[in-house]
Order: sequence, then C-alpha cells, then structure tokens
Amino acid sequence: MVQLSLESNDPSATEQKPRGGLCPIDDSNTNDEGTGNRRMNKPTQFKEETLDARIDDFLNVEKHMRLAGDVAGTKKAVVDIMELCYNARAWKTLNDQIVLLSKRRGQLKQAVTAMVQQAMQYIDETPDIDTRIDLIKTLNNVSAGKIYVEIERARLIKKLAKIKEEKGLIAEAADLMQEIAVETFGAMAKTEKIAFILEQVRLCLDRQDYVRAQILSRKISPRVFDVDPSREKKKPREGDNVVEEPPADIPSLQELKRIYYELMIRYHFHNNDYLEICRCYKAIYEIESVKENPAQFLPVLRKICWYLVLSPYDPMQASFLSATLEDKNLSEIPHFRLLLKQVITMEVTQWTSLWDMYKDEFENEKNMLGGALGPKAAEDLRLRIIEHNILVVSKYYSRITLKRLADLLCLSLQEAEKHLSDMVVSKSLIAKIDRPMGIVCFQSAKDSNEILNSWAMNLEKLLDLVEKSCHQIHKESMVHKAALKA
Repeated sequence: MVQLSLESNDPSATEQKPRGGLCPIDDSNTNDEGTGNRRMNKPTQFKEETLDARIDDFLNVEKHMRLAGDVAGTKKAVVDIMELCYNARAWKTLNDQIVLLSKRRGQLKQAVTAMVQQAMQYIDETPDIDTRIDLIKTLNNVSAGKIYVEIERARLIKKLAKIKEEKGLIAEAADLMQEIAVETFGAMAKTEKIAFILEQVRLCLDRQDYVRAQILSRKISPRVFDVDPSREKKKPREGDNVVEEPPADIPSLQELKRIYYELMIRYHFHNNDYLEICRCYKAIYEIESVKENPAQFLPVLRKICWYLVLSPYDPMQASFLSATLEDKNLSEIPHFRLLLKQVITMEVTQWTSLWDMYKDEFENEKNMLGGALGPKAAEDLRLRIIEHNILVVSKYYSRITLKRLADLLCLSLQEAEKHLSDMVVSKSLIAKIDRPMGIVCFQSAKDSNEILNSWAMNLEKLLDLVEKSCHQIHKESMVHKAALKA
C-alpha cells in the first residue's frame, strides 16, 4: 500500500493551535500595508470580522472541551463568548450565541447554567427597553423546560412582568407571573418564594381578580412568618438540595409578613369583612419593628379599634374586643379605649352623642394611609350601634312592646322591626314579634322535656345547697358547744 503524505512544504502550515487554550487569534501577520489600508477604510467591518473570528475560535475550544467532558473548560469557554459579545456591545450576536450554545449536541447542564447566569448580569446594561426585552425573552426560551435553571427562569419572568407593568399592561404581567409555580422549587430560598407569590397576589389584586388572588394567597401559610430564620439554618446533608441564597433586593421575613397582611387587607376590604381586616392589622401590630415604634403602632392600633367596632357581633369579635382592651398601649389613645368600653358595656348607647364625639376621628381616618374608611363604613358603624343596643335590650327584657323598643333605639317602628328581623335571620339573636299585639318576645319556646329537666336540675341544686347549709350550721354549733364546756 502506498501511504499518502498530506504534509505541506509551507512551514507556516505546520504550526498547530494549542488545544484547550483560550488564546485569541494571532494578528501579527496582518500588519502589511494592504491590511492597514482596509483597517482605515472599513473599521466597523473589520471589527465585526474580528468578533466573528474570535467567537469561532472560542466555539472550537468549547466543542473540544464539551466532547472531552471537561465541565470547567466548557463553562469558561461559554462565559468567555458571553463576555466577548457584551464587551463589543453586540446584543443581537449575544442572543444568537445563547441560542446556538444551548442547542449544541450533548451540551453540559453546568455550561447552560453558567451561560444563563452570566447573560442575566447584562440585562440591566442594555441600551434600550427593546434590547432588554429581546435578551430576557431569549434567556426565557433557553431556560424553558430545564429544571436546573428554573430559579433563573423565575427571576427572568419577574423582570419581564415588571417591564409589562411599567407599560401599564397589568393583565399581561399577571398572566406572566402565574406561569411559574415557585412553591415546587426546592433550591429556591423561602423568602424568595414568598416574595414571588406575593408579587403574583399583588398583580391579581391590581387587575381586580380577587378569586385568583385568594387562591394564590393560600399557598402561603401565616405560620411561616413566625419561624426564626437563625434556628432554621442547618448544614445540608449529603444528597439534600442546596438552597440558593436569595438576591439582595428580597425583603426580610418580617417585611414580607407586613406585605402579606397589607395585601390581605386589600382583599378583605373588597369583601367588607371587617373582622378579618382587624385580624390582619393585629398581625401587623405584633411585628417587633412595628411594636417598638409608637409612630408605627399607634395608627395600626387605631385601625384595630375602628374595625373591631365595625365588625358584626359574634363570639370571636367579643373575645378579640376583650383582648384589645387589655393592651397597655391603648392608654395612649384614651378616646378609643372609651369607644371600646361603650361597645362592650351592656348599656344602651345613644348614636347621636357617640357620632358627635367620634365624628372628627372618623373623618381623619379616611385620609390615613393603608385603608380608608368610606361612606359605607359610617352606615355600618351606625348599624353596629343599633345591633349592640338590641342585644342590651334582649338581656334585660324578656318581653317588650315594639314601640318601647323603638324609643330605646331612637328609631321608627319600621326601622326597629327591620333591624330586629335582620338579627334574627343572621342568628345573632332569638326573638319573636307579635305584630298585631306589637310585642317582642326574646325568649325561645321551650320543650316540655327541657322545662322538666331544668326544674329537676334546679331542685337538685337546691337540695345540695340545703344539705351544705345544714352541715355548716351543725359544725358551727358543735364548735361553740365545745368552747362553752371548756
């Protein structure tokens, strides 16, 4: 067999490129006169040709490293290509190279992760908004469906949603954010997950999608805010997922707690659920940073008092009211302590005198940040005072005429009957109205068995009391007899 030699007589052809190196092209042989003229005449074209040539060199290096399974070398080659495009401010070339490198056969996961992370650093350096959106969309398409860059994709979606929101496209921003289910991301930090879900809830509230906002808010358990982060940090065991550190712009857990309850206040305010609003303000009041600063906790405490008074009567509201009255900080706002005492005391309250006393406070509350009280709240306040007075009357009267009830409530007969009927329907009160006779009975009709059982129980208590009294009398007489004999 004849062996063919492919060697060239040109000594320059025998030079080989160093393998594994990332050195750029040697341009020492291009300094002749013709090349210099071309460089002077067409600098932009030469720059593009040089950039493409250097990218080709790095692509060859990346190919060798990838096929050899060299993770560190492949990552370095990919990052160098990103830096080369960024330094040349070739944004279109950068997008093309990101797509090209991600689609290469057998591309290493670590290289794709390094490429996406490196390119994300250039998002804020883009010259205009269109270039920024193109880069974000390119990275988003590359990271779609890849679990090893799911955190990066979530951050990209958040940036894109923020741009949409700044343009006024709230619905599109909300739809973008809802594509990502961060609660399934094991490597994402807890605070970053909570912040992402809260952003989803906020956008849903901004677009007035209250049903979806409630569904998303249920992904966050309020107990997660009570966990001490310092005690929760543990050394990861072998085989466990390594949780990434959250970005610097993510708020702390206590700040997220306040944001969460402020969003819940917006949701409950839409439903006019005053007791839930009050509970949210109570949770904000319990935050350490708020409780230590009187300038922060006094406005919150005033809102707690107002929403407690506005809440319909039920056992939870009564318990909450008693607990709030025991708060020491309430002494700094005595008007509100007096307001709560008037509501909890079983005495008839005159609406006109109460409104004259607290009208200015109520009007000032409308202009306070964080939940203004509207005209409906004033009507609800009057309604709560009427309900309180009806409960007081039912405690002291078993039967009363409808006219006398209307006089005590300072209402007309029709209004008194309407409010009484509403309380009976809502099961806040047991009452019957005899309209022909004009009599209201606050006692429920008892069954004969209940009456008999009640009588038997009372009789048993009476006999026990008589027996104990006889025993005490006998004991005292024996003691005095012993003293006289002595």
